[in-house]
Amino acid sequence: MIFSELNEHEVFKAFSEPIRLRIVALLTAGELCVCDLTEVLGLPQSTVSRHMNRLKFNKIVTDRRSGKWIHYVLDTDFLKNFPELEALLHSMVGREPYKTELARLQDYLRRRKC
Repeated sequence: MIFSELNEHEVFKAFSEPIRLRIVALLTAGELCVCDLTEVLGLPQSTVSRHMNRLKFNKIVTDRRSGKWIHYVLDTDFLKNFPELEALLHSMVGREPYKTELARLQDYLRRRKC
């Protein structure tokens, strides 16, 4: 599926779920794996994985495998094609609850051992 074929309705539907918004806000900090997201969000792995699949399906994130880990990152081409959403993301990360979760992520990343 190329970007011109993306259904805007589906993209906005993907962003309509609060958990996915929280995940996308955390991914503004860079590449993360599901274990990072579950730790910071306090959600089960199955819940985070389900939401990651939806974000990946809508080409909002890309992934790469490294051993048993799958690392996710925001798709820069997606953001270029939806500048309104990129602007929304940048404004979100400075406000609550995203600001607190990003701080919790930074603290977690400093402490983690892997």
